Amino acid sequence: MYRRNAYRGIWNVAGEFIIIIIIIIIIIITNIFQPLAGSVCKFIIIIIIIIIIIIIIIITNIFQPLAGSASNEEIETSLNAALEAGYRHIDTAFLYGNEAAIGKVLKKWFDSKKLKREDLFIVTKLPHVGNSFERVEKYLKRSLEALQLSYVDLYLIHGAIGLQERGDEIRPLDEKGNPLLDMKTDHGMEAQVDAGRAKAIGLSNFNSRQIKRIWSSARIKPANLQVELNVFFQQRELTAFCKALDITVLITSPLSDPVVMKIAKKHNKTPAQVLIRWIIQRGIVAIPKSKTPSRIKENFQVFDFELDESDMDELYRLDKGPSSRVFSFKW
Repeated sequence: MYRRNAYRGIWNVAGEFIIIIIIIIIIIITNIFQPLAGSVCKFIIIIIIIIIIIIIIIITNIFQPLAGSASNEEIETSLNAALEAGYRHIDTAFLYGNEAAIGKVLKKWFDSKKLKREDLFIVTKLPHVGNSFERVEKYLKRSLEALQLSYVDLYLIHGAIGLQERGDEIRPLDEKGNPLLDMKTDHGMEAQVDAGRAKAIGLSNFNSRQIKRIWSSARIKPANLQVELNVFFQQRELTAFCKALDITVLITSPLSDPVVMKIAKKHNKTPAQVLIRWIIQRGIVAIPKSKTPSRIKENFQVFDFELDESDMDELYRLDKGPSSRVFSFKW
């Protein structure tokens, strides 16, 4: 979901790496020829370094948009394949940078009468820089405009941490590289339900203490929690806590293992299908991700088998706790 930004990051890292290599080579050459050329040679080399750096920066900025548009094509292809396979739940976020590509596909499906808006369940999320009462509406409206929708079925707060808004920066940092925290975080999510821009609201990446604080004071209770959960990091206490508060749980990142492979062979299914089925039988909503049309279709074929008690027990025993987190929240 972060693929578009990842492409840009690759170009930036590549550019920086090339600059460093060039500078090292030039320093070596300078030391070799220093006795011959002296200060004149150094001056010329410094000018060359500056020119090379400028050229690399220009090239990097030219190719960034091209990388982004390639990602949009992948998103459109994947989403079309998912809708054809029967998927009706679409999960996105302002941070993912793919809402416009999704909106483009949805408009085509709606215009062709293949689907109606009410056939789909669409989720997006408030970015950390929007975690302030006066900014929630602005960011939801931007998401709706990109998605070409009048409402979303579920609007989630993407994280418990609020960040200061600085221009169009998604993750503003100070001069030391630390996040610019907004300590006055106050959500205006309920007003979006009142206005009809969201059918329901919820949370993402919150722990039980943070959930309880919001749940206790909310007029409109959070309906859903989206959180990392996989076969090695099963979050049983958190899911039980949410169930007690009537909050559904929606998860990402299932992982495979030799035990999973064995169970998959037993049921003549793929490891991904087994893990998705395991999540479903726990009463949790899964978000399977793939950009390959055949796998998108495959991940949907999980309703024609059931894991028995021994299968479930074996998978439960794989739990290793928080040490098996996949996602890092370091900035």
